[in-house]
Amino acid sequence: MGVEIQQQQHSVGLSKVAVSKTHGEDSPYFAGWKAYDGNPYDEADNQSGVIQMGLAENQVSFDLLQKYLEQHPEASRAPGFRENALFQDYHGLESFRQAMAKFMEQIRGGRVRFDPDRIVLTAGATAANELLAFILADPGDALLVPTPYYPGFDRDLRWRSGVKIVPIHCDSANNFQVTPEALEAAYERAESMNMTVRGVVITNPSNPLGSTIQGSILEKILDFTVRRNIHLVSDEIYSGSTFSPLEFVSIAEVLRNRAYKKAETERVHIVYGLSKDLGLPGFRVGTIYSYNDNVVTTARRMSSFTLISSQTQHLLACILSNKEFTENYINLNRERLGKRYETIVNGLKKAGIECLKGNAGLFCWMNLRPLLDEPTREGELALWKNILNEVRLNISPGSSCHCSEPGWFRVCFANMSEQTLGVALERIHKFIEQRNNLQ
Repeated sequence: MGVEIQQQQHSVGLSKVAVSKTHGEDSPYFAGWKAYDGNPYDEADNQSGVIQMGLAENQVSFDLLQKYLEQHPEASRAPGFRENALFQDYHGLESFRQAMAKFMEQIRGGRVRFDPDRIVLTAGATAANELLAFILADPGDALLVPTPYYPGFDRDLRWRSGVKIVPIHCDSANNFQVTPEALEAAYERAESMNMTVRGVVITNPSNPLGSTIQGSILEKILDFTVRRNIHLVSDEIYSGSTFSPLEFVSIAEVLRNRAYKKAETERVHIVYGLSKDLGLPGFRVGTIYSYNDNVVTTARRMSSFTLISSQTQHLLACILSNKEFTENYINLNRERLGKRYETIVNGLKKAGIECLKGNAGLFCWMNLRPLLDEPTREGELALWKNILNEVRLNISPGSSCHCSEPGWFRVCFANMSEQTLGVALERIHKFIEQRNNLQ
């Protein structure tokens, strides 16, 4: 994160959007990032620094991409400099949209097909989610989002759009899975606040819990949106499905199994990006795939504010069109993420810390409720500050993800080397030992 410039007390006034608190920057999620930026851990130069475990970034297979580019330098050199430099079609390069559609099919085990003409390109999944918020809802309208959810949604879905987020409260009794009762309660709560509900936004599979949403639950969510005549946005970041690719059930599969009924398909929109799966957040590549013609048309018009450079499109079209490489990458990435997952879960278990069982994603959800001095949000934040400042680990407290149960923490494990992960586990073990000795 860059250097921040504080607004002067008597500076010229700014817009309501500019000064709005809905960005969520005062969340512990972002505060932990600032602490890391001020004192980042380095294996060689700063071994006492803060280890970043709040960033869901995939670095475990970056070497595969580097090797590919070394062996295929033509990918970095777009043919026809003039045409490439002047290209600005909102549809994007046809070769890239075709390659992206095939890759999305491949990652879902070939069980569904995607039409390249329904793909809208955006500068990252962040832009895709915000763009859909603008299209599907008016300022003051509500989107329902299951908790715990990615803290960035507070910024992405509501900051500039003026849309409200109403949490669908889930709990640990059923591993935070969405239930019909929770959906109805959230809808009724929004109505009681005089909000018009426009849709449900889910993250499947790599939600903050690091697990996939079961197909049966996806069907119930779809049924709910049909009954209430609202939209369904499925943010589908694959990130490994670490134990079996069959555990990744896309909403596209649900639609296929239900014979693509128009009343169902026209309300479904899929968000996808390459930041997590290929570990390329700096490339800013996201997509919207909608079964609704009007949404596709409108999204393409609005995408002029968030285009992807033609150079980036060309490079990624080359990579994703190489089926041998993508198959090898998907398999190795899954294996490596699975190994990392087992390392952190087993390491935490040796320290007496239990985690929710996960099968996808770049993080795990650990239970520190036994360590709370008091079972409240304040107690959770007090423990989080201790871990951040004394143990020097940046993890995300559940309250920053709007979890209603104090004591759950999200811990990322794929954005660092195995050696750094080992250091982080050593720090946690030492912390637990010291707590036990004081009791």
